[in-house]
Amino acid sequence: MKHRIVVLGAGYAGAYVAGNLARRLSPADTEITVVNAEPDFVERLRLHQLAAGQEIEARKLADVFAGTGIRLRLARVTAVDPERQVVAVAGAGGGGGELAYDTLFYALGSHVADRGFPGVAEHAFDVTGRPSALRLRERLDSLGRRGEGGSVLVVGDGLTGIETATEIAESRPGLSVALVARGELGARLSAGARSHLRQACGRLGITVLEHTSVEAVEATRVLCADGTALASDATVWTVGFAVSPIAAAGGLEVTENGRIVVDRTMRSVSHPNVYAAGDSAYAIGDNGRPLPMSCATAGYTGRQATDAIVGRLTGREIANTKLVYPGNHISLGRRDGILQMVDDEAQAKPTYVGGRKAARIKTGILKISLWGISHPTFGLPKRRRRLAAAPDRSAEKALA
Repeated sequence: MKHRIVVLGAGYAGAYVAGNLARRLSPADTEITVVNAEPDFVERLRLHQLAAGQEIEARKLADVFAGTGIRLRLARVTAVDPERQVVAVAGAGGGGGELAYDTLFYALGSHVADRGFPGVAEHAFDVTGRPSALRLRERLDSLGRRGEGGSVLVVGDGLTGIETATEIAESRPGLSVALVARGELGARLSAGARSHLRQACGRLGITVLEHTSVEAVEATRVLCADGTALASDATVWTVGFAVSPIAAAGGLEVTENGRIVVDRTMRSVSHPNVYAAGDSAYAIGDNGRPLPMSCATAGYTGRQATDAIVGRLTGREIANTKLVYPGNHISLGRRDGILQMVDDEAQAKPTYVGGRKAARIKTGILKISLWGISHPTFGLPKRRRRLAAAPDRSAEKALA
């Protein structure tokens, strides 16, 4: 029987790992199934652009995996049972079923965290998924149609908050945009990068509210800890991310916030035939610190997981991929940006790159990431590409 590999999630980590496993493992010995709720590959790092009104092409996963032999299941993961080695899924039409696996790769990613703040789920917008980004886009469109503008309040000054606020301000100059920072704006950046960020916000007309704590979100305003109320026609919540409770519910060893605890090879410390990468994994970097949720982390941990799975299935030595967090690449609209590298202690280095050069670097990184995911057959022998181009469709029909 073939060794069954099931990949949960087809984001940056899941799509990359699935494609590379297909490239490096023999289809005669392994069977790879990818489970994803949506038919498209979502460029999460560009969802703030989509929300601001720009057109972002959505590549079909069926096209991405064409020629690889990978079986794509469009379904939502509802549970994981690592003792029985099965995954429960629900199809779009309401049908359900189970997938058995020999090796499971868990990459279900993360979603916006409301952190228990009242009104966030009911009234706030976010850019952590394509549907939610399009929902925000529709709201911004409606404000523009009024002809009198409107107010947009972005809560959170992390990378997502900064990129969202600057993108909306640049793309929709008729709207009034404010950015709420719990502390100093860009506190984790170097002094020069912080100054550059302030200048960008000033140039784009963004009102920055520093040292402001939000306590609740309402339909047309945000309530602050000091008793003030900030008017808002569209509140965008970017205060951190949360992971699915599925791993914890299945009995995998997880952290307090639900991330799967893995060893140096991205293998679950509680269940050796389960691997995790990206936002779903709690991995320790080479500097001894937990790796943050980021696209860069998805790349490094995904590469390590791929090497480990291939090594253990083929008997080869498992190489240690570097596990580092090099820095932050922040877009400030389409023509400006900040490239801030960090040291081994995750502290900002004194120098940074800003302006158009940083924007071009960020664009290049996104293009390289997308290319790597969109060309999983790169390096395959031509004969194997032809064989994989006509995959068995029985798996796709099982949940139809």
